[in-house]
Amino acid sequence: MALATVASFWPAAADSGKLGRMSPRAMVLAAGLGTRLRPLTYELPKPLVPIGDRSILGHIGQRLARAGFTEVIVNTHHLPEAFASLHEQLAVTLHRIHEPEIRGTAGGVAGARALFGPAPIVLWNGDILVDPPLAELLDAAAGGGLSLAVAPRPAGEGTVGSTADGRVARLRGQRFHPEARGGDYVGVAALGARCLATLPDVGCLIGDWALPELYAGRDVRVVPVAGGFSDAGDLDAYLRLNLEFLAGAPAFLGEGAAVAAGVQLDQVVLGARARVEGRGLVRRVVAWPGSVVVAPLSDSIVTTSGRVVPVLQST
Repeated sequence: MALATVASFWPAAADSGKLGRMSPRAMVLAAGLGTRLRPLTYELPKPLVPIGDRSILGHIGQRLARAGFTEVIVNTHHLPEAFASLHEQLAVTLHRIHEPEIRGTAGGVAGARALFGPAPIVLWNGDILVDPPLAELLDAAAGGGLSLAVAPRPAGEGTVGSTADGRVARLRGQRFHPEARGGDYVGVAALGARCLATLPDVGCLIGDWALPELYAGRDVRVVPVAGGFSDAGDLDAYLRLNLEFLAGAPAFLGEGAAVAAGVQLDQVVLGARARVEGRGLVRRVVAWPGSVVVAPLSDSIVTTSGRVVPVLQST
């Protein structure tokens, strides 16, 4: 049987309140409740649910490491203890900040402000899988303001409209300039020094910082993103993302995964130490690390605790 494989080396992650010589210039927002992905998020925060060989946070860390980031700040709220014992090794050093009360996308960054290295910094929503142009985002925010990564769409469509020279023309239904193209904000941004210094202690980056900037006549920049993006928004999307990870292979078996004789696998992702027992076909199934799957089974997610979550495919 051909298996999906990943050939990469991941140094061990560290977690510390004391930053190293090179302070972080990136933050991943991970303090949400993940309500749309329940019941999976009863067991893990959404950024830690596995997609293929690692969690969403692991994929984000991989992309940041490729761009030269070595340290990343993560804010937590829901199930914070899960971040202290990640099942995977990350490609970046992780620094956690816990929020007993959720402060919002702007407030979360404001609470970590003293820990950042020099602005501009990258801000990444912890449920977003995308390959953004990080260097271009940082360049666009170097003047002190805010730049947003946007997946292009025709003019008038999507959550953001922009001018021909890359300024926000439309946001949250409000128009500020003639619109040359539309797009969708993909949850990754760069914050310049003035933006970072003036964020509210509680509030939304878009509603409570970007919109007032635009009303005041100042610019927010837009940087286009090539390719798609996903927020693994619901169970259907979560299963589809895992199946896309297979890239046509019938299965991915994590380290120590085992499959009983008499079991056939078709579009299956098995996490590390997962086991498949019984006999028959297992099709379109994601098994979390350490879980036990009993064949036959289809269109389901099996969590580490043993929860079997059926997924009704929307096709």
